[in-house]
Amino acid sequence: MNTELTGVIFTYLLTLTIAIPLGIYIARMFRGDKTWLDFMAPLERFIFRFSGIDTKKEMNWKQHMFALLTINSVWLFYAFFCLLFQAHLPLNPDGNPNQTPDLAFNTAISFLVNCNLQDYSGESGATYFTQHFVIMFLQFVSAATGIAALFILFKAFRDKVTDKLGNFWDFFVKSITRILLPLSVVMAIILAFNGTPTSYKGKDSFITLQGDTTHVSRGPAAAMIAIKHLGTNGGGWFGANSAHPLENPNYLTNTVELVAQTIIPIALVFALGIYLKKKKFAYVMFGVMTLGMLMLLIPTMNAEINGSPAIARMGISQPTGAMEGKEVRFGPANTAYWNIITTIISTGSVNSMHDSAMPVSGFMMMMAMMTNCFYGGCGVGILNFYVFIIIAVFISGLMVGRTPEFFGRKIEAREMKIASIIALLHPFIILVGTAVSSYILVHMPNAGWAVKPSAWLNNPGFHGFSEMLYQYTSSAANNGSGFEGLGDNNIFWNVSAGFVLLLGRFLPIIGPVAIAGILAGKKFIPESAGTLKSDTSTFGIMVFAVILIVAALSFFPALTLGPIAEHFSLK
Repeated sequence: MNTELTGVIFTYLLTLTIAIPLGIYIARMFRGDKTWLDFMAPLERFIFRFSGIDTKKEMNWKQHMFALLTINSVWLFYAFFCLLFQAHLPLNPDGNPNQTPDLAFNTAISFLVNCNLQDYSGESGATYFTQHFVIMFLQFVSAATGIAALFILFKAFRDKVTDKLGNFWDFFVKSITRILLPLSVVMAIILAFNGTPTSYKGKDSFITLQGDTTHVSRGPAAAMIAIKHLGTNGGGWFGANSAHPLENPNYLTNTVELVAQTIIPIALVFALGIYLKKKKFAYVMFGVMTLGMLMLLIPTMNAEINGSPAIARMGISQPTGAMEGKEVRFGPANTAYWNIITTIISTGSVNSMHDSAMPVSGFMMMMAMMTNCFYGGCGVGILNFYVFIIIAVFISGLMVGRTPEFFGRKIEAREMKIASIIALLHPFIILVGTAVSSYILVHMPNAGWAVKPSAWLNNPGFHGFSEMLYQYTSSAANNGSGFEGLGDNNIFWNVSAGFVLLLGRFLPIIGPVAIAGILAGKKFIPESAGTLKSDTSTFGIMVFAVILIVAALSFFPALTLGPIAEHFSLK
């Protein structure tokens, strides 16, 4: 067990070792300084010239959002129709069928919004064509969309008074060509040399030790697995995701995948400090996020290492911890680390079955997605954190009797209203979705639907409620992991989760960018003795308290009915 813990500590330290210089590079690259990837400039100029884009034309925040929403709408329709007719498209050696309209609707939205919730099994529900040119394509552009949106915010605070916030297309393209693509190439090579398939052939057959003939799916998986983690996407080439031995062959690839899904979100925190020349503020942000991560990680690791009390009462020893649904090659400590990292980062990939986790672990994983701002996804993690900063600044100003201000701009009613709406939207869509599904399950169990509500849950009682709560939480947080005891590939879950996915993605991007754009146009107020300093531990504690009160406590009653009740039922 000490070896497992050492592995976890090493993985996190390796993440920081890569993330810090990566953050410096990202800040310098977007600032226009010379970097070692400047050789990508001719390709970028070709893309801009071919698309008729003038990157020297700066946009205000409304123009940024119009560009972002317009291009995402185009991608949505493109993805939907490709999935709907994938059986008739090339690169389908296994003869996989078309997706149903409700499943195509859910899948297209899910990958568009960087969630990658999969109500299908990767090797049978998609073809090589749609895996590459729909799913993998969306994994690149959705991550780049989040990074571009974040740098709109960065630009708003770098200049004192302005409505010129850079060019969305410049931020977007460079996020791919100079961050996501180079890192993905390196990671894909590592995965390929460790056994992850890169073949375009169909299923292979082999004879097992007991004499059975088994068909094994393969395909050009390494490239997709690289961007699924680096872009904090999470969708699996195989149904078992990174618990599959071809998607995650060994401990080295497991470590690489853990590091990959974490480095860009953490790097962007340090990039903020470099880009805005506010390193102390970035350290405070990083400290708050890391504290939140540790408060979720430690109970999870403790629960998984010590095993199930219900099994212990039967007199059965659990020397290796709670191993149901886990890979022996990874163990409970490393698996617990993955569980928390993938839910705070909003990656959603899994190297174990979350449905088999201990109740305390399920509680912590849901809390990670409910707070949705400890590191977070590419770009959007800091955008979510920024909403809580605005609320914390406003409350702090009221407490000391001074006008709330942040980075030299007054926080007034308009900005506070937007921040409050965005902060309350997250619990609203999760709890309303869970309430509606619970009502239908209890009062309409035998409704004449293709899949009756009574067939949704494989686990009754507290855990069944947790499965439904987890599904909407994962959708709203754009995470994509699931308690897979839930039968979710039907019209109700595909459609209802699809709308939650859209609301949970775009409003939390529009809100913070709108606040930043509004503040950027206000008169700059030089710092004085009465200014609330944002680079102190006191400010960090205030932000952390706001996150706990606004985000965490909103969900406590629902969590009480699910994982908390299940935990005490095992005692």
